[in-house]
Amino acid sequence: MEGLLKTPLYERHVAMGARMDGFGGWVMPIQYAGVLEEHRAVRNAAGIFDVSHMGEIIVSGQQAIPFLREILTGDPASLADGQAQYSLMCYESGGVVDDLLVYRLAAERLMLVVNAANKDKDLEWINAQRRVSGWGDGVEITDISAGTGLVAVQGPRSAKILESLCEADLGGLRPYTFFKTRVAGLEALVSRTGYTGEDGFEIYLKAGETLAAWDMIVEAGKPDGLVPAGLGARDTLRLEAGLPLYGHELSPRITPLEAGLGRFVDWDKGGFTGREALDKQRLEGVNRKLVGLAMRDRGVPRTGYPLSKGGEIIGEVTSGGYCPSLDEYLGMGYVQAREAAVGNRIAVIIRGRPVAAEIVNLPFYKRKGG
Repeated sequence: MEGLLKTPLYERHVAMGARMDGFGGWVMPIQYAGVLEEHRAVRNAAGIFDVSHMGEIIVSGQQAIPFLREILTGDPASLADGQAQYSLMCYESGGVVDDLLVYRLAAERLMLVVNAANKDKDLEWINAQRRVSGWGDGVEITDISAGTGLVAVQGPRSAKILESLCEADLGGLRPYTFFKTRVAGLEALVSRTGYTGEDGFEIYLKAGETLAAWDMIVEAGKPDGLVPAGLGARDTLRLEAGLPLYGHELSPRITPLEAGLGRFVDWDKGGFTGREALDKQRLEGVNRKLVGLAMRDRGVPRTGYPLSKGGEIIGEVTSGGYCPSLDEYLGMGYVQAREAAVGNRIAVIIRGRPVAAEIVNLPFYKRKGG
């Protein structure tokens, strides 16, 4: 793991006995007590994740919002201060540069939170768009990732745990909103967002204060069953919730419409990068679609496994594995549009052998009251 980056919590993960491995250019905790235990804790109580590897990019200036309208599928002009929005950046081909969260900090200051492995590529692409957009003089791009720490507290007891540490009232924080407050006495930006399918919060801090916040949250959460959770549980949780992972369900060769993310494209705002290609797909229909897969015979659907129907290859698994909340082996994958109907019986080719599966609705899991 030489040459990989370390988050501000690296030493703490090692001291807690986490199994560490490389992910997106970083050394990250994969699990502590175990993926199943951590997964179930998040579903039933709460878990805390180190997500300091994510990238944070500030877009500021008088033309910040007009510029972002041109490079995002969503419309940041629709946001008020304190609101966040899931969006995507697309190439002219319609393929996805990255999926991200947009935070409106102020009228002329917004923060993009991007995937760790994509951060440098995203910055290069955003700056290239700035140079050709005509908004350049009124837009400033600043990478604040190195100075920013990020922890996520997720699960049905997450609000109760953080209330004792947070100066502001978390009860008034609706999904996809945020505020600046103090958590455990430390300045923080707290948003009601996450990547697990559960209620939860993401807490942005100064990198040097992340460890102190982590330790105090872990201690405060013990009576309510909070556990540290690694990327293994984060992956099984997001799979159950049907949430895409860049490099699996999203890539430069996959469009938002193929991924079932058309609801995150604002068709009314006018032009944006990739619109022409997406308009064509919207008019003519897509050739492939992302679907949910449930195994109907014994086998594990792994990333890259072919999907077949009647001996013909019709697609490929993008993510899959055991889903503890449902006690099933489930997956996501792309199939030819004509084969994407729920209830269609297909096969996953596992080690050269077809294993029965069925196309089912996404998401697989929805939280109570969610």
